[in-house]
Amino acid sequence: MTYFTNPIISEAVRVMVLTMISFIVALILAPLWFRVLKKYRFGKHLREASVAPIFYQFHKNKEGVPTAAGVIIWGTVVILAVFFGVMGIFFDGMWHYFNFISRPETYLPLTALVIAAVLGFIDDWLGVLHIGGASGGGLTVRWKSVVYVGLALVGAWWFYVRLGWDVLNVPFFGNVQIGIWYIPIFIFIVFASAFSANETDGLDGLLGGVSLFAFFALTAVSFSLHRYDLAAFCGAMIGALLAFLWNNIYPAKFFMGDTGSMSLGITIGVVAMLTNTALLLPFFAVILVIESMSVIIQITSKKLRHGKKVFRSSPIHHHFEALGWPESQITMRFWIISAVFVALGLAIFFVSRMI
Repeated sequence: MTYFTNPIISEAVRVMVLTMISFIVALILAPLWFRVLKKYRFGKHLREASVAPIFYQFHKNKEGVPTAAGVIIWGTVVILAVFFGVMGIFFDGMWHYFNFISRPETYLPLTALVIAAVLGFIDDWLGVLHIGGASGGGLTVRWKSVVYVGLALVGAWWFYVRLGWDVLNVPFFGNVQIGIWYIPIFIFIVFASAFSANETDGLDGLLGGVSLFAFFALTAVSFSLHRYDLAAFCGAMIGALLAFLWNNIYPAKFFMGDTGSMSLGITIGVVAMLTNTALLLPFFAVILVIESMSVIIQITSKKLRHGKKVFRSSPIHHHFEALGWPESQITMRFWIISAVFVALGLAIFFVSRMI
């Protein structure tokens, strides 16, 4: 149902209004969830100084700050999806207009968002209880990788077997049929997105900000492809992220935790595959790529060069901290880089479609 003569304008208004509603709901949810986290002492435990001396030096004052606030982000989106979905079943008009649940467009990203969020919350809980093999508690990188691959495998099976997708869009060349290779590529994209998001979540407002730019790009792409329900879903993510950042910018009132970073990373990867823009992710999420590459380079250098490091600390945002950059300055500069590369990525997307 549309409320405007031009259906495109109607859909644009729907996306913008849902973004605004999501922002308001998340703003209301934030202090409520903050009280829950404080009541149950759901505070962050830092890695020991002997394990990560530079990280501990700059972040020791953050010990005990509430974590797992990523619930505010994905919880808001789920609340809106369920509310408008249920109301849309029983009522027509406005309720149906704002319902963005649809089998071909949002079933998979919503499912991926919730599953990854729940698994991330379990990891955060283990960290609070000091349970697990990671320094400070929680899942180790190896077990997190198993979770990422497991979720990516399910998604790859759904796309390739159930939906019959086996093409990859190459900008300026069009769709390329890759057959069975679609499965390992899908797994790599989702795994890389999840891993990179987890590594990026290290400074106040950093992951929330770069994710905001990524979802802005994916909203624009989804809308241009006439996948309006998916665009509405991404708009809801934007609104929730904005409200989260209201409390997470320096000095952060709370941290998103793995329930936030894991769900954001995996969802970004899944939406990129849904819109067939996986090869543009290095533009839409450039900071995620830089952060994960810095970790890979650092680990490789230490293994091959007998402990010698390329960076003072990794991920790379800690390297800049060690150089004396203020935390807020690093975050803002990374946001600027994200904005520039998102603009470039969108330019490539739209120009390639015109040729």
